[in-house]
Amino acid sequence: MEKFENVTYFNHPLIQHKISILRKKETGTNEFRHLVEEIAMLEGFEALNDLPLEEVEIETPIEKCKTPMISGRKLAIVPILRAGLGMVEGILALVPSAKIGHIGLYRDEETFEPHEYYCKLPSPIEERTIVVCDPMLATGGSAIDAITMIKKHGGRNIKFMCIIAAPEGVKALHEAHPDVQIYIGHLDRCLNEHAYICPGLGDAGDRIFGTK
Repeated sequence: MEKFENVTYFNHPLIQHKISILRKKETGTNEFRHLVEEIAMLEGFEALNDLPLEEVEIETPIEKCKTPMISGRKLAIVPILRAGLGMVEGILALVPSAKIGHIGLYRDEETFEPHEYYCKLPSPIEERTIVVCDPMLATGGSAIDAITMIKKHGGRNIKFMCIIAAPEGVKALHEAHPDVQIYIGHLDRCLNEHAYICPGLGDAGDRIFGTK
């Protein structure tokens, strides 16, 4: 796989261990959902390491002091519906004050192309660090379209975070949006003829919400 400067792969043992449990077909809905949240929190800890800080004055039980806190308009989390919803609580555990937007896309079962059906973003989106999340980066079509929509609404500082990715999707997303930082839990082997990631973990949305 070609190396891209804007792509980060997580090698932390805890992330890799939890992803391995996600992959198991016998992992039930409740455990799967909690694992997705935990992985999102672990990935978010690193992905948000460049949030801007400012010195503010507070008073401790001992004395007044200046101490760093997150500055500016802070963070917007934008899950790609519906599977991306599973990652939101994990990121919110790190930054509870984050605003949440939503982008709805569905995939044509014949062409595998994504189609938009919903877009609602917190305002002013242009002043926020934006984390777009989706557990799977397969063809890259949904991520590319979601980020394109955010840019049309004025978003500039955009990150994309996923749990599992296929090389085809990483390459496509990098080429479409080289200015977006991409964070990936694990790079899998390839896509199959149905555009599913191999070995993957199946349909993330179905496994998070217990649907078929």
